[in-house]
Amino acid sequence: MARGFSDTMSALRRQRGLSQRAAAAALGISQALLSHYENGAREPGLAFVCRACDYYGVTADYLLGRADDRAESVAADALRGLAQELRALADRAENAAGGEDRA
Repeated sequence: MARGFSDTMSALRRQRGLSQRAAAAALGISQALLSHYENGAREPGLAFVCRACDYYGVTADYLLGRADDRAESVAADALRGLAQELRALADRAENAAGGEDRA
């Protein structure tokens, strides 16, 4: 686990094929500030770390270099989506069953 925050930020941006300007705009910061984060000259606050995790779809541990495998966050996102779909299906089934009882 040799990578730190600055290396990870830069790698995630490049993996998406984004320029610093485009990534910075999407993250709501200036290109200069993103450059500082990526070269290690500045450290971000918690709010930015959370935004970057959401934007890149990774955990904070991965972004901060504390975990090597970002698959956990991908799996967690998939499970959250599946749970939402199951809740929606259960709601529809409950509504459909309630409608039959009234008929």
